[in-house]
Amino acid sequence: MNIAATAAAPGCAREHERIRVMVVDDAIVARAMISRWVEAELGMQIVASLRGAREAIEQVERKNPDVLILDVTMPDLDGITALPLLLQKRRDLVVLMVSTLTRRNAEISLHALSLGAADYIPKPESDRELRDSESFRRELIEKIRVLGSRRKHGRVAASARINSFDARLNLNSETFLDTPAIAAGAPDAGRIALRPFPPATPRVLLIGCSTGGPQALNAILGTIGKVIDNAPVLITQHMPPTFTTILAEHLARTSGRPAAEAKHGDLIRAGRIYLAPGGLHMRIARSDGEPVIALDDGPPVHFCKPAVDPLFASAAAVWGPWNLALVLTGMGADGARGAAQLVAAGGGVIAQDEASSVVWGMPGRVAQAGLASAVLPLNQIAPKVMRLFSGGRS
Repeated sequence: MNIAATAAAPGCAREHERIRVMVVDDAIVARAMISRWVEAELGMQIVASLRGAREAIEQVERKNPDVLILDVTMPDLDGITALPLLLQKRRDLVVLMVSTLTRRNAEISLHALSLGAADYIPKPESDRELRDSESFRRELIEKIRVLGSRRKHGRVAASARINSFDARLNLNSETFLDTPAIAAGAPDAGRIALRPFPPATPRVLLIGCSTGGPQALNAILGTIGKVIDNAPVLITQHMPPTFTTILAEHLARTSGRPAAEAKHGDLIRAGRIYLAPGGLHMRIARSDGEPVIALDDGPPVHFCKPAVDPLFASAAAVWGPWNLALVLTGMGADGARGAAQLVAAGGGVIAQDEASSVVWGMPGRVAQAGLASAVLPLNQIAPKVMRLFSGGRS
């Protein structure tokens, strides 16, 4: 049994509590394989396995799935065309787009997020790769479990599952520092200790995010142009190769500022947005006294590559109190260790709140560890960032 199943099994065993999954893929091997994986998990069941999107549109109300796995490329009606039609039938339906890793499919998958898809998963190209890909299976099952739980039981239940999974990852003792303030108006987050913002005006903006991240990044970077003009912005978004290339292009259009996948040895300059490329960790180093990008092909961190922790930890070592980090929507605990190191070095951290997060795993872990100086809804993060970079402390 995998980690996700072990963490969630006790609350999902009964029939009416199972996460109901519909699989829509014209490839028979992929459809059968995904269906078998889902059926093998405690707390999940397949309610339909279909070869075409038209069948899915016809059956979605009757089958009432919590999660729909939707292939991007199908001969009769493609996934991007079917997506809004499915969401018209079931507005709260969780749709996970799956596609092979091509530029066209990456473009379509990211566009699907703006149309209401919850997330995307790149699919191995061949049947053999699909059968042997434990990482694809793990990611698919974990996203079904977390996003399906949110749909079925509400945000609080979903985040509770995430945090029970995260709790096994022990943070350093610096994570839990004495803090005088208690967050108000956050009933879904419980009792959260807030740290005072550091006295130093930040000069670098760091961002870490995962599920729901592209939408959140667009919302923030489209608003903080004056900050970008005066500070470098470094982003780690959990995302595979090709997808990060497309995302960087989108962020350049949204922000009106240069944005690109970071390259090893790039000098870090104000006015630019640097995105960790898929498949590589992005760290900060110094070369001849200048801060530069250092790309790292080491093992995954929290199953992620790129991961947020390497960016945050290395930025803490290079820039100390000049860092301001945003931990946005995403599954898991990535970013919490790095945030602890940022705080210990004198930097500040803002976490996205639960209500505006697609998944409150990463920001929730940071907030509940007492590492954040603010826990804010998405629409309040950009104004706060602008105030802090202009010298404000509140």
